[in-house]
Amino acid sequence: MALFTKTTEKPTFGIIVGNRDVFPDRLAKEGRLEIVEVLKNLRYNYVILDEHDTKFGCVETYEDARKCAELFKENKSKIEGIVIILPNFGDEKGVANTLKLAKLNVPVLIQASADDIPKMDRINRRDAFCGKISVTNILYQNGIPFTLTKYHTCSITSNLFKQDLKRFGKICKIVNKLRNARLGQIGTRPNAFETVRYSEKILEFNGISIEPIDLSEIFGMVEKLEDGDQKVQKKIEFIKNYTSTKKFPKDSINKLAKLAVVIENWIVKNNLDGFAFQCWPSIQDNFGVVPCVVLSMFSEGLVPAACEADVSGLVGMLILQIASETPSAILDWNNNYGDNPDKMVLFHCSNFPKSFFIDTKMTVHP
Repeated sequence: MALFTKTTEKPTFGIIVGNRDVFPDRLAKEGRLEIVEVLKNLRYNYVILDEHDTKFGCVETYEDARKCAELFKENKSKIEGIVIILPNFGDEKGVANTLKLAKLNVPVLIQASADDIPKMDRINRRDAFCGKISVTNILYQNGIPFTLTKYHTCSITSNLFKQDLKRFGKICKIVNKLRNARLGQIGTRPNAFETVRYSEKILEFNGISIEPIDLSEIFGMVEKLEDGDQKVQKKIEFIKNYTSTKKFPKDSINKLAKLAVVIENWIVKNNLDGFAFQCWPSIQDNFGVVPCVVLSMFSEGLVPAACEADVSGLVGMLILQIASETPSAILDWNNNYGDNPDKMVLFHCSNFPKSFFIDTKMTVHP
């Protein structure tokens, strides 16, 4: 049930290369060339000052910051994150002014190039980490959030920094999606489960919209579907191909197929990124089945589906899916696993995506 396909599109970064006049300009010039080459090799798109726009295409003065900010604003619709490169100490005011003037409100990554101990003379010394501390200090003062590389300093061309860029790229994709996410809620939470309560207002304030629908409305749409409906028949075949159903009643498969059709139509109509479902006790009492396989199919198809109307958990599933580019699931950490401190007993109802297992089957709960 692949409503959505995995995308390999990478984010576009805005690049700020810092410079400071009392440190070697050569290092800033080389740093700009290095980051461009690294981004090209990793196939990231980028927006950066031309080397003729400012001194070596770097940012140092207020005028440099203004030019860089204008460039970023012209590409606002494309830029999902900003990477700050400090080949030498850099000018913290130049960096901060660029971000303040651009007003992109996207994730920011700060890198500082490592010094080479045998090259600490006037023409080679970087002091980039000291500059990094200054940049982070000014950004903090201005309320601009940022993230850091794994290590204090690293070479621009190092594998360490390439991993930092890949991680940051996923952060950008997560932030970009959550600021426009549309999630569905089918039914209400089980009465006993106060742990899954959430504030719809807080989510909406942060860009996450919730589209609720009562479980009775879902049942009503299911009842209107005929057994011979083409979409229902296709969904029956999908379920049978998705997992083994040899020990499962035919009429129950029909119900699940209709449920899947109705939910799929609702998702498409409302352009939803995922949904949380009231999976008990009403559906068992009033519909005669549990929806686990349907939720599993949607999650496997990159439409995360959470149990127990757990919308907060659904947000976590969406984040994990974006970060891993694979289906996600919620598990209960139940207890210890013997005396092994590195293992635990995990369990949840049977809505795991199929890819979590070597083999699967659908049975009637005893």
